[in-house]
Amino acid sequence: MGKLFMLWAALGICCATFSASAWSVNNFLITGPKAYLTYTTSVALGAQSGIEECKFQFAWERWNCPENALQLSTHNRLRSATRETSFIHAISSAGVMYIITKNCSMGDFENCGCDGSKNGKTGGHGWIWGGCSDNVEFGERISKLFVDSLEKGKDARALMNLHNNRAGRLAVRATMKRTCKCHGISGSCSIQTCWLQLADFREMGDYLKAKYDQALKIEMDKRQLRAGNSAEGHWVPAQAFLPSAEAELIFLEESPDYCTCNSSLGIYGTEGRECLQNSHNTSRWERRSCGRLCTECGLQVEERKTEVISSCNCKFQWCCTVKCDQCRHVVSKYYCTRSPGSAQSLGKGSA
Repeated sequence: MGKLFMLWAALGICCATFSASAWSVNNFLITGPKAYLTYTTSVALGAQSGIEECKFQFAWERWNCPENALQLSTHNRLRSATRETSFIHAISSAGVMYIITKNCSMGDFENCGCDGSKNGKTGGHGWIWGGCSDNVEFGERISKLFVDSLEKGKDARALMNLHNNRAGRLAVRATMKRTCKCHGISGSCSIQTCWLQLADFREMGDYLKAKYDQALKIEMDKRQLRAGNSAEGHWVPAQAFLPSAEAELIFLEESPDYCTCNSSLGIYGTEGRECLQNSHNTSRWERRSCGRLCTECGLQVEERKTEVISSCNCKFQWCCTVKCDQCRHVVSKYYCTRSPGSAQSLGKGSA
């Protein structure tokens, strides 16, 4: 139990007030200490994958997935219910499911392996199910077991978090790929056997980022909500989880602009942030980051020259090494700074 808590705490995604009472024995598929030890490393790696993907997807946004936002539970603490919170829950839940599923298919767990439930059945014209499909059923169960059990809230925020946890798991299923192998005389490919594989996790991050951009704001009537957590087997009204939009991210309150530092809200602001300008091999969205992070937040863009050392003039030498020179060149980087002489207005709770 202690090892599990330390792994989550080390990742910065569990609140300091987390206690042993937050976990219920009834939540586990198998009982005893082995239940924790079997999956904890994979769960931690999955959560870390979600965090890293969150930071990648929001690297050039005003809100850039800061460490203080990576708490997965409302336990003993009020949480915001913004679309950013919805993404954190979805990508973390997806990350845990993804790694557990991968480990399962690789034979890392004694009680899990490939999903062969469809093998031998006709899947479509000219192909049948076969091979080693990734066992997402198992990955989904374990992800729900761990991640949903962290949610100890009993209000609309808790229901929102559980919904977004599920949306993250559905994203893993939605992005799976069908892979096929040909069979037949002389490579005729008269029949194919196919199986389902997990997509690259980056593709899942892109999928959930698109869901974030289209997230739905929900007005919940708290009088209709009954306290409960689906992971604990309690009844929760179906309408609270919006079955018609179960794969969509939902949020309850609008986000702040994230421009100005506000310590009470845990917002760092954009002053001092790096942005991209006139960069090659970047998307239009990235190239506009200086406007989004600096100009639109009342800051100016400052260019700073930096000397970079990199390998160059590399040559292959027989046999078998590569020798390179060390070249120095100056690059320009851009940062959001306050105009000289301008007074920073300190709002309530600002730092």
